[in-house]
Amino acid sequence: MAETIGSLVDKITIIELKIYHMREQTKREDVDAAFRARCEGRLDVMREQRDDLANELTQLARDIGGKRVIPKVYRQFKMYNDPQYRAPKT
Repeated sequence: MAETIGSLVDKITIIELKIYHMREQTKREDVDAAFRARCEGRLDVMREQRDDLANELTQLARDIGGKRVIPKVYRQFKMYNDPQYRAPKT
């Protein structure tokens, strides 16, 4: 499983921000109609991406809830700033 619930939520959050800002571009009055049309086209693609991610998140949550997928938990092993991992100074 390449995606986790957290990674999907992160991607959805990012695409929602992009949608918000692209929508603003479609309402600008200081640009020509062709620019606004390009932004509308991009907005359509972003919405499709968001919907795909939301569907993937929903399916993953169902799979986890139905015990068809069991997420792996990886522990963090941080070595920096831990004196036991420092070689003695010579």
